[in-house]
Amino acid sequence: MPLIQIKQLTKRYGENVVLDGISLDVDEGEVVVFVGPSGTGKTTLLYCTNLLVKPEGGEIWFDGQEITTAGVDLNKVRQRMGMVFQEFNLFNHLTALDNVRIGLTKVKGLSTQAATERAQRELEQVGLSNRTGHYPGQLSGGQKQRVAIARALAMDPKIMLFDEPTSALDPELIGEVLDVMLRLAKEGMTMMVVTHEMGFASEVADRLVFMEAGRIVEQGPPQELIHNPQVERTGKFLGRIGKLHNSLSAAPEESSL
Repeated sequence: MPLIQIKQLTKRYGENVVLDGISLDVDEGEVVVFVGPSGTGKTTLLYCTNLLVKPEGGEIWFDGQEITTAGVDLNKVRQRMGMVFQEFNLFNHLTALDNVRIGLTKVKGLSTQAATERAQRELEQVGLSNRTGHYPGQLSGGQKQRVAIARALAMDPKIMLFDEPTSALDPELIGEVLDVMLRLAKEGMTMMVVTHEMGFASEVADRLVFMEAGRIVEQGPPQELIHNPQVERTGKFLGRIGKLHNSLSAAPEESSL
């Protein structure tokens, strides 16, 4: 049984149909990357998956349980779904250590000592063992996002949801976040990722999903969609993204003078 089963999911805001009958399975250990034009429902799909946004219709099954039915304890569900947001969503008045530790004490009920040890381990795993006492205002964007990833991982999730985790970062900081995500993928973490980082998608994703107008247009192995798409619209979009990525990669660095 897939870890995630999404069946005929629909969501609208007023007259705007954001998700139009989305059906999708995600297997345990699979990395699924979603791409498509802005405003096409990718982020809404992630938010509906852990029910931060409530869909109007359809079903979502997680680890064999329907979570869109009445009576489900959503707090318990969300503990097992790590979420990493585009804008970090850290508590600015807490240190990196406390940002990771707070969920362990408040939600999981760990002792302060146990939570501290676990938070320190997770920060070490993302390369921030020397930043535990720093506040978000003292961290770079890449460091903030790595704290956010450590916070999510500390809750022992079965799946990680990433909503454009590098889009708010300066180009030179993107790599340090993608490196952490690459490690997670190699360790077998199930991931659903919204991103325009086609290099990451090509290297890490098991499946690339192209969405437009609230629907899945085409999906398959990344190299297949990139080099041999079956739908013309997929090829045009991925071709433009690829050209943009190549032009940015080839651009000379600005002079430091």
